[in-house]
Amino acid sequence: MTEAAQFLFPNDLHIHWSLMIVMYPYITGFVAGAFVVSSLYHVFHIKQLAPLARFALLTSFAFLCVATLPLLNHLGHPERAMNIMITPHFSSAMAGFGIIFNFYFILVLLELWLIYRRDIIEMAKESRGFKRLLYKVLALGVYDVSPQALEKDHKIVTFLAAVGIPAACFLHGYVGFLFGALKANPWWSTPLMPVIFLFSAMVSGIALLIVLYQVAMKISGRPIDQPCISKMAQLLWLFMIITVSLELLEIITLAYEQSEVWEIIHPLLTHQLSFSFISIQMILGSLIPFILLMGMVLLNRYLHEKVRNTIAFVASTLLIIQVFAMRWNVVIGGQIFSKSLRGFRDYHPLFLEKEGVLAAILIFILPFTILFVLNCILPAFQPRHVRHD
Repeated sequence: MTEAAQFLFPNDLHIHWSLMIVMYPYITGFVAGAFVVSSLYHVFHIKQLAPLARFALLTSFAFLCVATLPLLNHLGHPERAMNIMITPHFSSAMAGFGIIFNFYFILVLLELWLIYRRDIIEMAKESRGFKRLLYKVLALGVYDVSPQALEKDHKIVTFLAAVGIPAACFLHGYVGFLFGALKANPWWSTPLMPVIFLFSAMVSGIALLIVLYQVAMKISGRPIDQPCISKMAQLLWLFMIITVSLELLEIITLAYEQSEVWEIIHPLLTHQLSFSFISIQMILGSLIPFILLMGMVLLNRYLHEKVRNTIAFVASTLLIIQVFAMRWNVVIGGQIFSKSLRGFRDYHPLFLEKEGVLAAILIFILPFTILFVLNCILPAFQPRHVRHD
């Protein structure tokens, strides 16, 4: 028995919440962040976001379709998973996911259909064969495209987007609540945990959209809308400042209190998690993007468009990595120290195990595949009718 192992209780020997539980809040973060970007255009009429409004909603829906897969793969009996959807228990924080997910899924699906309804109808009229049948099915038998009907659609979309903003915040804030409500774990049990998860979701969603938008424009040969990139960079910098400030405030508070909890948290951050927390999350994923985005926002008018695009792309990529490191440090870091607050354990996910690296990669690739298929059916960057009000 090693010296560290002597301080571990029997139930401390294994990491029960594995890489899949890291992937769960990571993917749901993209859902919430992308949806909020879409809603900022539809509700607050931020016109610079018009080129990304449809694409953001498609991205949110694609990741929403995959949001439950990490949990299902983690379960020992995934065939029982539907019970959480049809028999929610209000005394269980985890069971509340059934209500939240069902409501949010229906809301996003309905908003997506209303936004694309006119395009679906026209494509149903112009297409032939299977494609015509597909769009007729998607039209749901509603072919009214009169100005009055379209105006009603717009009002409903605005209402759904307005309702969807707090719903998206509640969806991901709830994930942080799952950890913050576990008072037996001092690394998780903090009122800031839901807030940190929520703002980091905004960061990951905006960063992902910047990366995907630039890649899509590069592949299609279309020009990148510079006002859109500049506005997204401003939003990304704002949410990043809030997120990193909250993360540091949580650490500073623990360090200042100097309670017995700090005696285990300090070596956790400086030794066991030194690479993922200090090197990846704080330096590579926070400090460098902060400097890049600050320079882009403050010197925006003096920079060439290629420089702006490159800075936004690099900063966004680093922030996507940063959010994953944050999820890893919270989920795994909160489990590698003993409940005796004295010893540590190791966790190294295998590549081919059920909840290993390969499974995580496949789950992460799946929403991009869904997004590609959705964009082929409902093109996000070739809208026939763009509304600017």
